[in-house]
Amino acid sequence: MRKYLALIALIFGFFGNAQILNPVQWKTKVVQKSATEFELVMDATIENEWHMYSQFTPENGPLPTVFDYKNTKGNYSLVGKTKESPYKKVYNDIFEVDEYYFAKTAQFKQIIKVTNTKLKEVKVYVEYQVCKEQCIQQDATFTFKMPEIKVEDTAATNVISTDTTTITTDTATVETADAEKPIKEVTSTLAPNEEKKNGWLLFLATLLAGILVTFTPCVFPMIPMTVSFFLKQSAHGDKKKGRFNALMYGFFIVLIYVLISLPFHVFEGISEDIFYEVSTNPYLNLFFFAVFTIFAISFLGAFEITIPSSLANKVDNASNKGGLIGIFFMALTLIIVSFSCTGPALGLVIGGALSTDGGATLLTIAMLGFGVGLAFPFMIFALFPSMMGNLPKSGGWLNTVKVVFGFIELALAFKFFSMADLVMDWHILERETFIAIWVALFLGLALYLFGKITLPHDSPLSHISVGRLLLGLLSLTFAVYLIPGLWGAPLNVISGFPPPMSYSESPNGVGAKNSIESNSSSGEELPEHAQYGPHKIVAFHDYDEGLAYAKKVNKPVLIDFTGVTCVNCRRMEELVWAKPEILNILKNDVVLISLYVDDRKELPKDEVYTTKSGKEITTYGKKWSDLAITKYKANIQPYYILMAHDESNLNQPVGYTPNVEEYKKWLEDGVTAFKK
Repeated sequence: MRKYLALIALIFGFFGNAQILNPVQWKTKVVQKSATEFELVMDATIENEWHMYSQFTPENGPLPTVFDYKNTKGNYSLVGKTKESPYKKVYNDIFEVDEYYFAKTAQFKQIIKVTNTKLKEVKVYVEYQVCKEQCIQQDATFTFKMPEIKVEDTAATNVISTDTTTITTDTATVETADAEKPIKEVTSTLAPNEEKKNGWLLFLATLLAGILVTFTPCVFPMIPMTVSFFLKQSAHGDKKKGRFNALMYGFFIVLIYVLISLPFHVFEGISEDIFYEVSTNPYLNLFFFAVFTIFAISFLGAFEITIPSSLANKVDNASNKGGLIGIFFMALTLIIVSFSCTGPALGLVIGGALSTDGGATLLTIAMLGFGVGLAFPFMIFALFPSMMGNLPKSGGWLNTVKVVFGFIELALAFKFFSMADLVMDWHILERETFIAIWVALFLGLALYLFGKITLPHDSPLSHISVGRLLLGLLSLTFAVYLIPGLWGAPLNVISGFPPPMSYSESPNGVGAKNSIESNSSSGEELPEHAQYGPHKIVAFHDYDEGLAYAKKVNKPVLIDFTGVTCVNCRRMEELVWAKPEILNILKNDVVLISLYVDDRKELPKDEVYTTKSGKEITTYGKKWSDLAITKYKANIQPYYILMAHDESNLNQPVGYTPNVEEYKKWLEDGVTAFKK
């Protein structure tokens, strides 16, 4: 019985080691929209626990899905962009970006307008990435069989049966039947739970921002004035009416801020990915940087940003009207008059909401929170006037609050510049520069709070309060915390704000020398064609060059099929490779060849080739992916092979192996086999 069980285990083990995976199955159909317009529908069914990524995945994250419509003869034109079903949005702390991915199912639609009535078929090529514990780069070619097109045909919406669609992938050719049932249309771009979570967090954050701006010189003195106005109404008439008017005053403040967000819903209707474009567009990010920098300098006291006085006077005159209209214009007057203090905070709220790519709905939630926060003190003190006695008196502390906001806003403004710099790859604001600016700003804020720096509108300071002292110490502590980041510290507290570690002047650490740094400190020069990988491991990014060097130094080869956007590859490097016992082996006992299957750098023309399946290999990433598939029957990342000089495997290849002891034993077994 044991022999039979062993045989079954061996058979299943054999098939289990075959790493050609195809976790995404496709179905396609053509839907006729009018006489010459057709909708190409591509439905993906994704295996459990696997994720496929959106077309709009941000830079420096997983690879987005990309469609290439093979229309070389001009047989048709694309109507708009390829639309997709809702994706989930989750922050990835490894890459410090949001991931937009599909789970279980995904649908893509593209409308085409046919100009050649003799068109028989339409070919669409798609590249995409799917990840679970490993990541796979895949591609597929869809062949849509087109019906006979008649000019007089006026069909509104008909599903055209094309029987089967041939899908050629990098691993196999499969036949898939067209879907018969239409997919239910959806409108949300976030999973319900994720959208609800993000909405509440954003509302609470902007609510706090709205409350904080009431403690500024433009707003705080207006609280007792406004409350007194409603209290006088109560004294001369119905108290209920006075309280009702106070509530309506707060309501209209909130309403005005919500109305400011409504045009963005119109923009979103025109272009579904406008918020993605805003969050990644370098020129818009530079615009936000300039605006917030000007606002911050205004907060520091260099000048005041005000609404034209003529407009303020007209609105103020309108507030003299009775009834709800007068109360509405009173609220509008507050917003206009206090703009020099609320404008910078409001701009940061709008810019921050836009940069989250959460859509116009989240922007409205942000404006709602800000409006409620600003209106809350006016309403609460009007309803409970006895609490007015607890309010602190106006004074120089109001300007201090304004200056603190200025420092913080200036620090946050550099995030927008950083985003533009990353997208354009200018390397102007690299990680060290960004951190140095933040150190200077928060150190400057601490010195200001300690009274060592004074600004134009500050009152004479004979002593500092306990609150000011504690805030200054907090700022100083934060500045000191940031300093090690200049030498490569991760700074987890502000993860996601500064540029990633790889985007720095010294990605290998400050003071790194161009020599092999190993436990033995040999001091050898960096080999030709080699470069430093993670943890200063000497690595090659070309198969032949790495193999040649391994033969020269008589060490086994560790092939690392990896990806720039592979999360589990980074986890292996940070959590497993970083361990001293693993690092010692990687630096001293093997030659590392890291092959990036998502490298989109073009191959030299004389190295471009076509696979047996007809796939054209034009980039280094496709070349290494094809090597993994054809030689090792694997299309996952990470994937590790220990190889001898004759290119034979020293032991069984492995994928994602987070267990340090297990991975160490695998390395040691391979190295031992090489030495025999």
